Amino acid sequence: MAITAAMVKELREMTGAGMMDCKKALAQTDGDMDKALDFLREKGLAGAQKKAGRIAAEGMVDAAVSEDGHTAALVEVNAETDFVAKNEKFRSYVAEVTAQALTTKAADLEAFLAEPWALDSSLTVKEQLSSMIAVIGENMNIRRFSQLHEANGFLQSYIHAGGKIGVIVDVETDVINDAIREMAKNVAMQVAALNPRYTSDAEVDQAYLEREREILAAQIANDPKMAGKPEKVIQGAVQGRLAKELKEICLLDQVYVKAEDGKQNVASYVASVAKANGAKITVKGFVRFETGEGLEHKSENFAEEVAKQMSK
Repeated sequence: MAITAAMVKELREMTGAGMMDCKKALAQTDGDMDKALDFLREKGLAGAQKKAGRIAAEGMVDAAVSEDGHTAALVEVNAETDFVAKNEKFRSYVAEVTAQALTTKAADLEAFLAEPWALDSSLTVKEQLSSMIAVIGENMNIRRFSQLHEANGFLQSYIHAGGKIGVIVDVETDVINDAIREMAKNVAMQVAALNPRYTSDAEVDQAYLEREREILAAQIANDPKMAGKPEKVIQGAVQGRLAKELKEICLLDQVYVKAEDGKQNVASYVASVAKANGAKITVKGFVRFETGEGLEHKSENFAEEVAKQMSK
């Protein structure tokens, strides 16, 4: 039976499912509207799209590390409310997504969403997400994932506050023992707490440095205390402030949060652990996800929401 645009439109209006999902359902059921509706419900797609316009800025970050420590994945999955984010069904689903991200060959999120769901190859990752939206009753979104590899050392994960922040640290080392793993975890906790932008100053983009110099120069020019100072003094002040800023945004230059003297930086801490264990250690990089960062959070008046529900 030929599938017409009118049939697709009708099924879409009945279910709220996406146009391509409706077209596929009608094709699979030879144009039978009732069977197509059942098809979408079975796939968890009916009703899911109606929730897609809602803001999903809560949720959690999860991490997985392979048994040999050479591969790790970090995933952020969003939901609308913190209540659902703490739901065991939601958290179990996030763990399943993270497990898939650990083994995926996908290079980006679009490819990841399009690949078969590992626990049911009749569905894609995106279709399973739609199914979970229908089950949980809130809009959900697999926002991002990152997969890391380290052949000459290991990857260390750290999840803070039940999934509010997740970190993976890449450690290259010729010795792996409990002390070095503890060091890696401490560095991951540092990343979670102080949110550095770079691993070291060698990573800092030159365009960023030039822009910061311009901003700092403007700040100094507007400082009455610097009025009339020689250019050499002004440039020295700019460089001094820039160096201080880099110590805050570069992980290895940051003051180590557990330093007893409050002065030891992360690079010195890593070097001390390397020396104590006869190892060569390099912290090569990190990935840090914070749930909902950069997203607009939904703000609702609870009394108004209850009144809205009662009036239906």
